Amino acid sequence: MTDEDQTRVEHFAILKSKYQASDYEDSSPASLLYFILRKADLGIQLAEIEAIWLIERNLFETIKAIRKQQIQRKQKNREIRELESDFEHLKSKYTATKHSIPWESTPLYFILRKLDYENKLSDSEIKWLKHCGYDETIAIAQTIKHFYTLKTKYKATKYQDTFPDSRLYQILKKLDAKEPLRDSDITWLNEHELFETLTVIQEQEAVMESEFAQLKDKYQATKHPNSSVSSPLYLILKNLEADQPLSKSQIDWLEAHQLIETLDIVQQLEQTRHFTELKTKYKASQYEDSSPSSHLYKVLKKLESEHPLGEQDINFLKKRQLTDIITIAQEQYAATLKSKIELGDKLEESEVDWLKNNGRENIIAIAQAKHFATLKSKYNVSDYKDTSPSSPLYAILNKLKKAERLEPKDVAWLQENKIYEWLSLLSGKIAIAYHKIEANFYEQEYQRTGNKWNLPNASSHWRKADKPRQALKLTENLDFDKIKENKLKSALLTTRGGAFRDIEELKKAEKCALKAIEYQPSSHHPYTLMGAICYERREYGKGDYWFEEAIKRGASPRDQDAEIKRVVKTAKDENKRREVVNYLLKKDPQRYAWAKSYLKKSKKKGK
Repeated sequence: MTDEDQTRVEHFAILKSKYQASDYEDSSPASLLYFILRKADLGIQLAEIEAIWLIERNLFETIKAIRKQQIQRKQKNREIRELESDFEHLKSKYTATKHSIPWESTPLYFILRKLDYENKLSDSEIKWLKHCGYDETIAIAQTIKHFYTLKTKYKATKYQDTFPDSRLYQILKKLDAKEPLRDSDITWLNEHELFETLTVIQEQEAVMESEFAQLKDKYQATKHPNSSVSSPLYLILKNLEADQPLSKSQIDWLEAHQLIETLDIVQQLEQTRHFTELKTKYKASQYEDSSPSSHLYKVLKKLESEHPLGEQDINFLKKRQLTDIITIAQEQYAATLKSKIELGDKLEESEVDWLKNNGRENIIAIAQAKHFATLKSKYNVSDYKDTSPSSPLYAILNKLKKAERLEPKDVAWLQENKIYEWLSLLSGKIAIAYHKIEANFYEQEYQRTGNKWNLPNASSHWRKADKPRQALKLTENLDFDKIKENKLKSALLTTRGGAFRDIEELKKAEKCALKAIEYQPSSHHPYTLMGAICYERREYGKGDYWFEEAIKRGASPRDQDAEIKRVVKTAKDENKRREVVNYLLKKDPQRYAWAKSYLKKSKKKGK
């Protein structure tokens, strides 16, 4: 017999003894009884034919033993399911569902069961939960411990529920914080027969009411009649006593109940608290006076609002050896001004003076460079390479920004440096800004002196500032019969005619030009205007005639070319531009070589 067969024989003997079949003679492992008993021992339901086989051999005690074993196994399985269900319930209750593990292979089940029964855990159990990441479970355990402590303290241990969501826990927390209970809280305690707790509450309320009366007296709120600790005033005064800032709603409540004296105290306390914070921030904690009326408080508030300190404030600080504050103030204000510059804002004169007086020329230089760049961008001269504030252009742009008149040397400098085609009538923001300033100046001079010679000057500058209608408005209500000088009449009509030409009302422009010639035949200006009008009408031969007449009377060929160039440049009709360019190139290709560039531009647009 092999070892395996011997083992089976022994196992068969054990099963026969267990299931009361020891008298059965066959001990062979091949026996059908061994087969049946093995199935039964594994918890496998016997087939009907197998039960009949046992009955036929009078093995009734064996059948009973097998049935008893099956009943016991079912009971065990039911108990296992109950334990599993209980474990899942506790995991959910105490937020311990982080890991999915069998109940029988973890200490977690025991820990949760202990927490649910004894309401406390040992340090080692808390440590295990922490290690496994059950932080929420730990928090609940700590809350339960706190709840149990409060129940003991306020004689409410007879109440069985210990879970944190209990109404009792909320009530006891209020009690412990010395907050007034609501009527519904008292009713709930009565309903649950927690009379000892109610007694503690009554004792505590007596103490709180006494405290309330003292606080009302201290904070000048005795005019408020309500002495119940359920009054919002009680919590407000408690906050004051604890040096806690009041909320807006609490301030509003004091105002609504006209507790002016209390509000004054609140303001003083807030200022004192603020003063203390500022002293810490600005390294002045050694200064003993904490009264809001202290001059130091005013100084520190200035610093907080990023204002510079005056000489009086600095002397005050020096006398009290608070020199650290002076250093902080200077650095802070310098940083504020630097930030202002970086945001693109211009410094005030007082701010620049402060920087000069405090040796911050580097920040002034940054401000000027930033301002120069801003002005260059504003007047479309960003390509001008010189970035130094010492550049004449910076001074000129500053004048334009302030609407100040330029000096002749400024104009000469712009012309010499060809700042964005300065000589061109309608190009460049610098030119437009300059002409606006000049136009306003001559208008103001006319209003101040009544000298009508200021009107053609103002009108001319309005036209160059691309404001022809402003020029027309300036000259529209003149009574020429009352003007004695023909020269002045001619000048006024010429500039008015030029404005009409600017807005393409050529008939009115021609009428003004001819009348101007009538008043002063020797002036070349109206002849030049007539030449330009003819070119606008594509009457180039007539235009040349008028230009020649203008030259006879002292006009420069440059004036003629400037007017013709303007006709080409401002032409809205490409055919007209091409026509006049071709006419000019045919007439004098050398003199009008500049016109070729406009011909190229027309071809590009056509493509």
